[in-house]
Amino acid sequence: EVQLQASGGGLAQAGGSLRLSCAASQLHLDDYAIGWFRQAPGKEREGVSCIDSSSGSKYYADSVKGRFTISSDNAKNTVFLQMNSLKPEDTAVYYCAARLVNLLSSRDRDYRYWGQGTLVTVSS
Repeated sequence: EVQLQASGGGLAQAGGSLRLSCAASQLHLDDYAIGWFRQAPGKEREGVSCIDSSSGSKYYADSVKGRFTISSDNAKNTVFLQMNSLKPEDTAVYYCAARLVNLLSSRDRDYRYWGQGTLVTVSS
């Protein structure tokens, strides 16, 4: 069964950086699109970024464009989300998810497999 393990969350100051990792098992990244989502308290879950490793295509939400970078290491079966210039509004639980199709999507309903969340807290 496909499993996703998200890690790397923590506490950062505004303007700081964190790097999230999503380690995947029982799948090949080339066959899946991997997305990062986040959910802040009292808010709906939103798509932050996603990647299709087979083509190198990437998507970023406007709120993180220019600050976050998604990448993949197929040898390690891991997707990363480098988060720079963090803002307090980036505070949320971050999830990674996988969909068995090489198409980018920011909609959570398009993803079948989900990892547990990792909490990111950005202080002002």
